[in-house]
Amino acid sequence: MIDYSAALAVAAIVRTGSFEKAAKALSVTPSAISQRVRLLEERLGAVLIERGNPCTATEKGAWLCRHVELVGMLENDLMARLPGLGDPLSGPVTLDIAVNADSLGTWFMPAAAAFTRDSRVLLKIAIDDQDHTAGWLRRGHVVAAVTSLAKPVAGCKVNPLGRLRYHATASPDFVARHFPEGVTAAALARAPALTFNQKDGLQQDWARTTLGAMEPGPTHWLPSTQGFVDAALLGMGWGLNPIHLVEGHLAAGRLVELVPGATLDVTLYWQVSRLVSGQFPELTQEVLAAAREALA
Repeated sequence: MIDYSAALAVAAIVRTGSFEKAAKALSVTPSAISQRVRLLEERLGAVLIERGNPCTATEKGAWLCRHVELVGMLENDLMARLPGLGDPLSGPVTLDIAVNADSLGTWFMPAAAAFTRDSRVLLKIAIDDQDHTAGWLRRGHVVAAVTSLAKPVAGCKVNPLGRLRYHATASPDFVARHFPEGVTAAALARAPALTFNQKDGLQQDWARTTLGAMEPGPTHWLPSTQGFVDAALLGMGWGLNPIHLVEGHLAAGRLVELVPGATLDVTLYWQVSRLVSGQFPELTQEVLAAAREALA
């Protein structure tokens, strides 16, 4: 038998980031929260919470949080059909979603806002590279993801979203300084690039496809979608930017394409747990509608 008071405590700690905030959210004392978690961890013989600032879930703790989330979805549906039962045990439902930073910075937020406008459901959005967000689904950390993976993760439905188009851009001054003889593989190997993080391979993919450049050159590390645009405008480096963020700068001449017309398309998919798809079809409807408006 699952001790739901302890399971809810674990989920609240992970959601809020601390034992104290979880205690306040559940209207109990911090010592009561701590005792519930300790007893459950002793019973399971496993650590569920990584103590820190903030507190996070271990792999087994994440699975427990996912279960609490799914129970909340079922309760939410039941209370809608049988309102006399009272308030759900687990409180408002929070859906964990993984999205790549460029989608979040361009087309995804209108979908999220449209869904939450008419729903009591809360969203917890995690950011990762589109080639890695499906891993969050496999590990049970999220119930839906924007991903580049077309093959469905176990228990999920897949909907194609379209292609997010990127342009390799830099400031005119940067191009004049680093490519006086034109953009070649050799010159690109010396010119500073902009890279989101170690998972970001877009710049190298574009260089390989467009110029046959195999070796990555020097790079600035900049984990910010808007920061990429700002850094390019200021002449720090060249990078792949979504067309939605740079089309105005390209039209005004503040940015130029390294190789005109040489774009890179990333095909995206919406993978969502079948339970969430059934319980909250409006979420998928809004995501697909926003993608139709913004993606190729």
